[in-house]
Amino acid sequence: MKRLSQYFLRGLLFLVPLVVTLYVIYWVFVKIDRILSLPVPGMGFVVTIVFITLVGFGASNFLTRNLVQLVDRIFARLPLVKMIYTAIKDLVNAFVGDKKSFNRPVQVVIDRESNLRVIGFATRESLDSIGIKDSMAVYLPQSYNFAGNLIIVDREQIIPMSADPGEVMKLIVSGGVSSQ
Repeated sequence: MKRLSQYFLRGLLFLVPLVVTLYVIYWVFVKIDRILSLPVPGMGFVVTIVFITLVGFGASNFLTRNLVQLVDRIFARLPLVKMIYTAIKDLVNAFVGDKKSFNRPVQVVIDRESNLRVIGFATRESLDSIGIKDSMAVYLPQSYNFAGNLIIVDREQIIPMSADPGEVMKLIVSGGVSSQ
């Protein structure tokens, strides 16, 4: 009986991540197909990828760059829209833009006596502009969640890490259980 339960658990360890991943991919395909009302399964996903690529080409093109900048300036000036638009734009740029923000993993010493530390990403070296001297901003992503906390810490509590930022993010988001 013990051997059967071990096989069952191994089966779960293999199947759960596989099935959940496939289901999420399937769900994205079906959702996009429904939104675009296309009869061919998966065609909505292809159309979406092509559309995003064309918009990226247009945004990079010299002739349309002024139009992109105009739209950006308009959205950045509208009272409520500005808050939402700039926050989302900054978040997307933090992961895929030219100014990636989560590329400096650090350890933050919480308690020197017990050597308690947390892992995060240094996002701002200086907070002088908001009146906080000798401190920096560190983002602490949460495990199994698309959220996190921004903490302000003294520079002396920061230990830079030479690890790959992607590996550090995977370690944090997985709650420390990710092996690769």
